[in-house]
Amino acid sequence: MILKFKNNPKKLLWVMLCFCSFLAFSQNDTRTIKAQFGLGINSPSQNGFVDGFQSNAINFPTVNLGLQYMFASRIGAKLDLGFNRFSNADNSMEFKTNYTRINGQLVYDLSGTINISRRIGTFVHAGPGISIIKPLGNYGANNTSFLNAVAGVEVHYGISEKLSLYLDTSYIFGFGKEFNPVTSGFGSFNGNLLTVTIGANISLSGCYYCGD
Repeated sequence: MILKFKNNPKKLLWVMLCFCSFLAFSQNDTRTIKAQFGLGINSPSQNGFVDGFQSNAINFPTVNLGLQYMFASRIGAKLDLGFNRFSNADNSMEFKTNYTRINGQLVYDLSGTINISRRIGTFVHAGPGISIIKPLGNYGANNTSFLNAVAGVEVHYGISEKLSLYLDTSYIFGFGKEFNPVTSGFGSFNGNLLTVTIGANISLSGCYYCGD
């Protein structure tokens, strides 16, 4: 099913939003369904490039969009879309690459184990997905895609019952094949990626009509 959205992540995001908007009105707990928006930086593993190509150690932007559903007090799942762009280092051939990923992940709330403050929560998340690589410019024909697995840690700070800020550090393991011929890897990427994002969680569930 996910392959149908391989070249159209916007369509997948629209389906995600419609699905969770429908569920939101049937949930009473503001923790049950949340939308997530994040912006940050990324650092691709240099062994994901062919010889002659090397990216900057730190690149901007990384954009994460996700929908999270907690089906138990501590355990949940989320579907998220990540967009990353990285470009060449000074000593490399010139290139820019778009890296898009789509992942389904399990989420576990560690707040019962790591209890710093009532406003601070810690979550771990992990799950499989697909990575879609799109080089820009002269190497635009060297598109590729491969399976991935992501694992990460989020620290949340509650602003209100429906809004929290978060810091996320995630590592995306790529299961890409070797480029053959090597020229198919010019401007492309088949390795791992580290991302750090800061963003907001907004509740889509809750007792909307309690005051009626």
